[in-house]
Amino acid sequence: MKALKDRIAAGTLARAGVLDEARIDHCVEIIAQAEAAKLETVRVLFTDQHGVLRGKAIVASALPSLFAEGMAAPSTLLLKDTSHRTAFPVWDATGDVAGNMRGAGDILMLPDPATFCILPWSPRSAWVLCDLVDASGAATPFCTRSILRRARNSLAEQGMALVVGLEVEFHVFRKSDARLDHADATMPGQPVRTTNLAQGYQYLTETTYDTLEPVMDELRRICQGLGLPIRSMEVEMGPSQFEFTFDPADPMTHADNMVKFRTAVKEVCSRQGLHATFMCKPNLANTAASGWHLHQSLVNIDTGENLFEQSGNELTASCSAWIAGLLKHACASCLLSTPTVNGYKRYLPHQLAPNRVVWGRDNRGAMLRVLAKQSDPASRIENRVAEPAANPYLFFASQIIGGMDGLARKLCATEAVEDPYDSAAEPLPDTLLDAIEAFGSSQLFREKLGDEFVDYLCHIRRSEWDRYHRTVSEWEQQEYFGLY
Repeated sequence: MKALKDRIAAGTLARAGVLDEARIDHCVEIIAQAEAAKLETVRVLFTDQHGVLRGKAIVASALPSLFAEGMAAPSTLLLKDTSHRTAFPVWDATGDVAGNMRGAGDILMLPDPATFCILPWSPRSAWVLCDLVDASGAATPFCTRSILRRARNSLAEQGMALVVGLEVEFHVFRKSDARLDHADATMPGQPVRTTNLAQGYQYLTETTYDTLEPVMDELRRICQGLGLPIRSMEVEMGPSQFEFTFDPADPMTHADNMVKFRTAVKEVCSRQGLHATFMCKPNLANTAASGWHLHQSLVNIDTGENLFEQSGNELTASCSAWIAGLLKHACASCLLSTPTVNGYKRYLPHQLAPNRVVWGRDNRGAMLRVLAKQSDPASRIENRVAEPAANPYLFFASQIIGGMDGLARKLCATEAVEDPYDSAAEPLPDTLLDAIEAFGSSQLFREKLGDEFVDYLCHIRRSEWDRYHRTVSEWEQQEYFGLY
């Protein structure tokens, strides 16, 4: 083991300061664990701009090399839109390409040993998540995991930490046609055809849970096998719609948990002839939209005090300022919480989804449902704005950035609303294009995330919007084909 430790300590990552002695020891422990478990492969992954895990699989015997040197991957993975097309002119010597990624050169994946986990559904394989740097080893502004780490560290410098809890809605359907004909291999591929596992609109009914229990149980065991702090498995409103909730944790842990959860659910279901989707609003008859509700509270690092817990009937100053900051930057942060064209079709009144920039006390129609009470250590804010497809690192970072701005400016929350769909309140963005423009013009996000990242993300999302609005829809065909 000493020779192994010496090899990792002499490697590029340790020399660059990525691995200190404790992390090197952890790497050695993981290699021993892999040998004991008779692992055959390790999937070396990073979370891309869309919240999708990408990477390579290595044989388990290559782990020492991975921990010593990292692993290269094509930089164009950071330049793709949701169709997997490269959205920047990487072969054009004069084109506008984010960073120094012209020519489709390499980026370097730096494994975080704390994220290593053996896969319960594939026990000879494991995951390890990575941060990203450019080929020279310099920091890149496009690593979303690093973006969250910087935001978290900024909050810690003020003596505070964010605690988050997750409620995630998604669908699981039975796959009736995998669409594997050659003609279906378009870019993106043609969507699979599905049927429901159970009829919907029987929210939280016991009999529907029993019908879905085989799938619920399998997914729950997978979560537990991955070490995810799952709390409940629930029948949601729509047909074949599920909700899983997770105990509170720090933002980095839960961002890692979210990408693991989404990927695990999709992989496990696929192996069983099922199709799991975290798409917000599938275009299927009678299907309900899915949301992602983020519970958050602010704690004093030294004392553990919940800074949202009231001593009387009024909001604490910290809670009021945090709410005000989230509301002030709500429209700009939508590009990070609701990054798809589809997600904005959930923002409808009287659908348990927000469509206005408002807060209310225990009001599920408001963007912010505030659950702060006197002598309640679980006092928190529930942000109901996000879609479950969001990149969790960017979503969590947006909450810290917006909340901290409220604290720094000593902002005060407006009055709580009873009617969250009142037309007098500011609307959330109506389309992805509106969100792109709000994010691109945000001085706060440009200051905190950098012009390069803001312009980069706007470019990618705009390429998706352009493809969307230039596509002739079924509505247009029905409306005009016979009329004119």
